[in-house]
Amino acid sequence: MSDQNGMVSFVSSGPGDPELLTLRALRRLEAADVVLYDDLASGPVLEQAGPQALRIAVGKRAGRPSAKQEHVNALLVEHALAGRQVVRLKSGDSGIFGRLEEEITALRAENIPFEIVPGVPSAMAAAAMAGIPLTRRLTARRLQFVTGADVTGGLPENQNWTALADAGATTVVFMGQRTFPKMLESLVAHGLPRDTPALLAEAVGHPHQRLLRMSVTELAALLTAEGPSQHPALILYGPLAEGN
Repeated sequence: MSDQNGMVSFVSSGPGDPELLTLRALRRLEAADVVLYDDLASGPVLEQAGPQALRIAVGKRAGRPSAKQEHVNALLVEHALAGRQVVRLKSGDSGIFGRLEEEITALRAENIPFEIVPGVPSAMAAAAMAGIPLTRRLTARRLQFVTGADVTGGLPENQNWTALADAGATTVVFMGQRTFPKMLESLVAHGLPRDTPALLAEAVGHPHQRLLRMSVTELAALLTAEGPSQHPALILYGPLAEGN
């Protein structure tokens, strides 16, 4: 190992707009020797890294060739043990459906120091871009995040459908474009009204951003007809306020 102590900074890139980075995130990118970045954390945010930084793509995307998690863990350990300042760049907030714990476990096993730099979660960014709050007095007192896909890309089993069908909660579905039509069947079976408002937020914060407001039934029909977009997307449903 080098005389210099290596360290890993888990930097959350937010939705992809560099102006939404925290000051700490920007400083870590500027000083990094190595940046291991996800697909959704590339582009303008990655450009904030200093010219000395080695950039390594380790992203995972459904239906595309992806880096294995064990390989990502090994790269983090290798570069940190070599005394380098490593940035692990993740989209949104790294603690939300970002497999952060697995990477932390690998670092702890080698006694490698790390820090977590929080970022703007994509759900918060989507609501802001749509001009709506995620909670509403009296009608949306609870906010819940759920993944729409397991490691195989299918709808996760053993969901708490009663909670997810709560018409008094705002629910945000990550990675759900492929599975939402099937998911809606269970939601309706557990009491969610078919006319519940929904928002499809694609490529939030990017020039090709698309925000579509409709009912959950209309959204499921749209996703069935069009199929998943090539862009990352979130699905929000519940008592959403009127917005843009």
